Amino acid sequence: MTELWVKNACVIDPIRGINGDIMDIAIRDGRIVESVSDRAEVIDAERCLTLPGGIDSHTHVSGTKVNFGRYMSPEDMRAGRTKRKGKMHVTSGYYVPTTFGNSYRYSAMGYTTLLEGAMAPLEARHTHEEFTATPHQDMMANTLFDGNWAVMDAVREKDIRKTAAVVAWTLKAARGYGIKLTNPGGTEAWGWGEDLTGIHDTVPHFAVTPAEIITTMIRANELLKLPHSVHLHCNNLGKPGNYQTTLETFELVPDLNDARQTLYATHVQFHAYGGGTWKNICSKAEEITRLVNSKPQIVMDMGQIMFGRTMTMTADGPMEFNLHCLHNNKWSNHDVELETGSGIIPVTYSKKSTVNCIMWAIGLELALLTKNPWQCLLETDNPNGAPFVKYPEVIGLLMSKRYRDEECAALHAGTEQKTSLYALEREMDWHDIAVMTRAGQAKALGIVSQGKGHLGVGAEADIAIYPIRTDSVDPAREYRKVVEGFQKTRYTIKRGRVVSRDGEIIVDGANATFWVDAKVPEDIRMENDPEFIKRFEQFYTVRMSNYPVQDVYLPRGRCIETEAFT
Repeated sequence: MTELWVKNACVIDPIRGINGDIMDIAIRDGRIVESVSDRAEVIDAERCLTLPGGIDSHTHVSGTKVNFGRYMSPEDMRAGRTKRKGKMHVTSGYYVPTTFGNSYRYSAMGYTTLLEGAMAPLEARHTHEEFTATPHQDMMANTLFDGNWAVMDAVREKDIRKTAAVVAWTLKAARGYGIKLTNPGGTEAWGWGEDLTGIHDTVPHFAVTPAEIITTMIRANELLKLPHSVHLHCNNLGKPGNYQTTLETFELVPDLNDARQTLYATHVQFHAYGGGTWKNICSKAEEITRLVNSKPQIVMDMGQIMFGRTMTMTADGPMEFNLHCLHNNKWSNHDVELETGSGIIPVTYSKKSTVNCIMWAIGLELALLTKNPWQCLLETDNPNGAPFVKYPEVIGLLMSKRYRDEECAALHAGTEQKTSLYALEREMDWHDIAVMTRAGQAKALGIVSQGKGHLGVGAEADIAIYPIRTDSVDPAREYRKVVEGFQKTRYTIKRGRVVSRDGEIIVDGANATFWVDAKVPEDIRMENDPEFIKRFEQFYTVRMSNYPVQDVYLPRGRCIETEAFT
């Protein structure tokens, strides 16, 4: 039995309604308990800011596209190098680090749970192998369905039950967590050398539209009662004027149940552009947030960009080709059989570019204009908008108008006329940041019941103690202390063990991988559908029996089961 007692902690725990109370936290065998014995190890938090472990609800840290990003950037592999120390692994890379580099840096920042935003089912084994090499965070992977042939067949037939059955079988086969749609229909069109310009365009050879895919998948998701909602990367990413597509998409979201989120919209900054060309591009964050504020069933993340070099990687293949044409940089494109595709290209965001400055402003606008912080989460779409190590700077910008003004003064001339950021006075507080970096993510991902995102009795003892005294630091004025304070914790505790102290990793870890086994009625299971089996064997390069990920790839897998619908 291992016991730990965290004393004198300034706790902010939004899920439990705690906002700055000085408390003690008792831990036994990796869980938070009512009390511990006198033999417990004691950590004195000294009234420092103490939060549940951070949760990144949309990041790209594992899988084939991330690994190919490493291949494409040997110059990056020379950055961020560390030597072996004790049992700790060597690391390298800055914007696409090695798996251990990702894990150690997240841990130093107080993050204990990550969701890989996009996993192709056919390539899931590699993703899970990299999960096992990400030791300090519990992992999940949203599974790509945007161009899945069986899904599009079911959508064309307007059969929600069959759609749900395909989703359930695929999630179990890939050991995935939830539904991911990336440019639905568009990436499949790209496989035929075409693209879609709107959500009512028809996908070549399938006679379905993105709008039909989105609405059917939302209803299938709710029928299956998956813990997370549909995780959507909207069509027309990165194109001037695309805010209209985003608004049309959000209007599709059915009001099935106000108490339950039915759509998670990813990196909305990239989908909030007005104008018609790169010359007259402008922010439409106000229009986007006005709609989100009226629809409590929608949650989005910022997709904040930060200036500097990074690597973009996404299942939105045609978008990456357009980016390649724009930047004339090295580029990779990949098609994954009957499922999805991807593209990879390095980029540099510059303050000398008006477009990049507007993009930077839009992400902040989205957060500051969304009334409810539970509906706009802090993310950079790592590494697409910026590496996750930039999160502390984003926090500082959200909490300090003065910091934003200083940064705005260095932006390219003309930015002020194309955004509303300069006029926004709102400054986030500590509670808002706790929501946007852990509680909101836990609720959006549906993992509060798994003991994530809060510090209540029975919760997993994932805790981040930051060297910040909220009673003596004014974030609006002392934003540099905020940024520095969030860069590394005094202690990061993972399942009751201190894994990082003052930014230094001190022990190896053992993560868990969460996946969902969604039950469906026996009569519609895909294993019993001869047409599905025939089509699979005809078009895939692997046999259906060899397709599912074996348990050996998840040595610490944690299955979440749902009840079959009727």
